Amino acid sequence: MTRPPLLMVSEPGSFAERTIVHRKPQIIANVIANNAYPPEIVNALSGLAHEIARECVQPLQEGTADPADKVFWHHAWRRWEGRTWRQLGWFFAETYFYRRLLETVGYFAPGPWRRHDPFGAEKAAALASGLDIMAGYAPWPDNWNAETRVVAWLYRSLWGNRADLSNMTIQRDLETAVHASSEHLLVDDTASVAARLASGRVERLDWIADNSGLELLVDLDTIDMLLAEGLVREVHLHVKPQPYFVSDAMVVDVENTLAALAGHPAAALRAIGERLRTAKAKGRLHLDTHPFWATCLGYVDLAPDLAVALAQADLIVLKGDVNYRRLLDDRQWPPTTPLEAVTAYMPAPFCALRTCKGELIVGLREGQAEDLTAQDTDWMINGLRGVVHYVVPEKATPPRR
Repeated sequence: MTRPPLLMVSEPGSFAERTIVHRKPQIIANVIANNAYPPEIVNALSGLAHEIARECVQPLQEGTADPADKVFWHHAWRRWEGRTWRQLGWFFAETYFYRRLLETVGYFAPGPWRRHDPFGAEKAAALASGLDIMAGYAPWPDNWNAETRVVAWLYRSLWGNRADLSNMTIQRDLETAVHASSEHLLVDDTASVAARLASGRVERLDWIADNSGLELLVDLDTIDMLLAEGLVREVHLHVKPQPYFVSDAMVVDVENTLAALAGHPAAALRAIGERLRTAKAKGRLHLDTHPFWATCLGYVDLAPDLAVALAQADLIVLKGDVNYRRLLDDRQWPPTTPLEAVTAYMPAPFCALRTCKGELIVGLREGQAEDLTAQDTDWMINGLRGVVHYVVPEKATPPRR
């Protein structure tokens, strides 16, 4: 299949342009405000903001403990050498921004700021507010069957990625929950995913996380339910190896979240944390990471060793907008393109849970995108709508047991 053009920062008035031109300088300002960096780092951050506004994109000046890191980014940068930030492919611009920011704050360099998360203060605040919201969730009826419970948890995990995280909390009444979710879903394969999970045919689930805070809390709640109900034997939770896209979860963020759950005053949250810690100790919950997750690559260029690992899964769950963009290689596919036609390279069956926060989408009916645009010009980016795709790639082979 011929791949369409990349989404570009240079598209006038696009969300991609706004992200780089306006949001990235604001992120730099927030990093300066939230961290006690010395003047030399503050000046370097200001210099990065100036480069984004007016200059050509510059190469990395230092490497990391992994020599392949600098080689990778230098090769990726060479494609865009001599271009301004407004002339870059959107996904490269965003991912390279975070790599450059880490270099600028000395994240990989020896010294007092090594491994200091520049977004740590924001993540801590998001965890605290997320725990408050989680504590207010209604208890779940004990008489729901496994498939019904999976549907409800998947909806809650999906909407945990919304900007307004509190207004789509799944209610105790399943009918209300399904209606509240389905009317905002543009593609909804939730029933197929739930049937697979409830069938007992998913021994290994690989969950590719997105944001920390409330979203990670809800993801962990879903994973806890699947393990506690015996619907999966083991879960591999994939997280980022370094700070990325401000709030993306790393291993340390998961550990902090588990500790916060296990020490929470609310008994229900405390029980989730304790069960998950036990699952981790018994090898049923694994925290995995890989350099691929912090690169500018899409799933079509999945690292070979990571592809082998993911091929062992009976089901992969991909959370959030960045994973969706990776599935589509951040390209301008026609919205009626079937997702399975784009993702034949995926190594195992997968479910994509995504709220719409970027100007790309597939799997829609003829005329659906045009109708949505007539109703709401920001429908692709405002997070009010979502998709639940379930795809079984033809080339995906069952894991050997």
